[in-house]
Amino acid sequence: MGPKAKKKSGSKKKRITKADQLKQLQEEEERRQKEEEEARVKYEKEEMERLEIQRAEKEKLQKLEAKDLERRNGELEELYLLEACFPEAEKLKRDSRLLSQWKHYIQCDGSPDPSISQEINTFISLWKEETNETFEAVTAKSKLVLNLIEKLKLILLETPSYDLQEKNIIQYQGSILELQELLHLKFNIATEILLRQASTLADLDSGNMEKVIRDENVTVYVWANLKKNPRYRSIRFSETQTGFEIPRILATSDIALRLLHTRYDHVTPLGPVPTASQEHTSAVTYFGKDEVKSVEAAVSKDLQEEYKEQENESNSVHEEETKVDEQGGIEGQTSSVQEESEATKYELEMKLLSETVSAAQLLLLENASEKPYFFEENEVDLCQFTALGGVHHLDILELPPQCKPRKGWMIVEILKEGLQKYTYPPETAEDFETENTFPPIEVMLEVHENVLFFENPMVARWDAEGKHWKTDGISNVSYKSEDRLITFSLDTFGPVTLIQDAHVNMPYQSWELRPLDVNKVLLTVTTVFTEIQIQIKENLCMLASIKLNNQKHSSILEEKWMTPVSFIIALKEAGLNIFPTGHSHFYVVINYKLPLVEVKAYRQMALLSSAFAFGWSKWNTVCNSDKVVFQVREHLPKEEPIQNPNWTLLMFNGDRAQSLKINESSDAFSEALKEETEFHSTLYHMVKDFASKEAMKKVRCSSCQFVDSVCHMLLSTRLLSYS
Repeated sequence: MGPKAKKKSGSKKKRITKADQLKQLQEEEERRQKEEEEARVKYEKEEMERLEIQRAEKEKLQKLEAKDLERRNGELEELYLLEACFPEAEKLKRDSRLLSQWKHYIQCDGSPDPSISQEINTFISLWKEETNETFEAVTAKSKLVLNLIEKLKLILLETPSYDLQEKNIIQYQGSILELQELLHLKFNIATEILLRQASTLADLDSGNMEKVIRDENVTVYVWANLKKNPRYRSIRFSETQTGFEIPRILATSDIALRLLHTRYDHVTPLGPVPTASQEHTSAVTYFGKDEVKSVEAAVSKDLQEEYKEQENESNSVHEEETKVDEQGGIEGQTSSVQEESEATKYELEMKLLSETVSAAQLLLLENASEKPYFFEENEVDLCQFTALGGVHHLDILELPPQCKPRKGWMIVEILKEGLQKYTYPPETAEDFETENTFPPIEVMLEVHENVLFFENPMVARWDAEGKHWKTDGISNVSYKSEDRLITFSLDTFGPVTLIQDAHVNMPYQSWELRPLDVNKVLLTVTTVFTEIQIQIKENLCMLASIKLNNQKHSSILEEKWMTPVSFIIALKEAGLNIFPTGHSHFYVVINYKLPLVEVKAYRQMALLSSAFAFGWSKWNTVCNSDKVVFQVREHLPKEEPIQNPNWTLLMFNGDRAQSLKINESSDAFSEALKEETEFHSTLYHMVKDFASKEAMKKVRCSSCQFVDSVCHMLLSTRLLSYS
């Protein structure tokens, strides 16, 4: 029964009629229409809500923009008063320059003032007359000479171009070149005096003379070939890794080898100094053509009107008092007018100085419009590369006649032409098979311990004819970073230097500016190879620490406070170049920002740096070139370090600042305004909205020199464009 019943029930199927099918289709159609209608109503409702929200947001933005415009003048006026610290700092610098001249004058220590042509010319003339100076005497004198050169270079770099006259630039650069040439000439004379007595200083084992003279600025290695042994071809100076491998023809010649390693570079030509005309052009671009004249005219007109008002007032109101005590009254009135006149003159001077300083700051950020073109092959582009570790002057010299003892006297033949260089290879070498007879000379040099090379250094030789560094004539370069030893083969001797890409640390990976104490901050710049920490206080900077591969690296520059310009020079010479030039954008992929926006951002960041920390933001590369984005937070120096600080993201276009809704971990960039925040015309007023009273008090109490130094360092590193 079971299977049969199942079969019977399974065979009974319900038949669907046409009417049922039509009814079903009709119901489905009605349901679909109903769903569509519901979706349409929902969409319209949502669209209306969206438009309403959009309208409300637009209205809110318009109100905020109107509010911003309404208080704009007041905010800019307050900012102008705060930024008076920049002309004040410049005035202090001027006073300091004058004071240093006066201090030098009253010291009367016998050293010349290098800025006074008569004094420096007298010094040079007197030193030229001194003869027979030994190496020890020349190295001792070189300290003063190098100090004079350094002073002249600092005058050219630290004095703003609007305070430098063309004739002064020519005078200072001329004095620098004369001192450099005379110092090198003196080393040549000292070498000749040493080589004349080479036979009396001969080494007992080899029979040749070997001499090493060290100084903090110079090291001299001299080897005289007295024995002319053809098998003595490997020269190593005792207790050093420095030496030469010479060919047979030199091993059998009357020659001497000299390596004069100067920590300084007196070979590379002096760079151009910005002139007043260039500065003026920049000022015109920044401020408008006749602003300075119009300001001056307006102030003088105000002065005249003020005097007239004062005269009329005194004549009418105080007429009777003048009759009673005419003399005393007039004196009092004149004194008052003079005081107000002086105050107005000072106000005018500071306004003009403020505009000139702003124009000079803008000039620091100007990018060159054209890449320098180099005509010669193998010529080193000094806009792209930099010479490090000083210069190694390699010379093959003809051995002068030796001193001979005669009856208690030392007789020596002094050649009229002086010290002569030995030409290698000879200019006329037809009788020789040049490649085999005059092979390259192998040189081993110790790399200076205070210079950092992040990549293997390249070797360049000085081309005296073309007046530039070249890389040809050098082969088999090998660098051992652990031993700091570089080996290479040189076709012919001459000045040699080690070069590195000037932009090896650019672009930066990140940066942070953090307050440490009252008028003291720490600037951290992180690059691919290193992390550099710089402390800034008052008008001084110091290298706080360097990290290489997350390991602390010691440097001679640590704990040494210097003025910003001297500090930048010292860091560059140590291989720590984080200071772009006007040509750097040709060699580095940068995040270009309008110079005017950058200047305004750096000035206001410097103003706030006493109480606020600033940091790098990845969104700065995404926004347009007319805007900058960075992180900011209040950070009072006495606070304990926070593990995950709460940063606010700010966007600034030079005329308007705003807090962004996004943060560093957001998925996409958006310029949407953060809830419950407003627009402001300045960064100062933007951070004031969320700052404590204590923080703003610290900002207003900041020293003008400190603010100026922080701003100078920000302008020099260009963190917003080169990160």
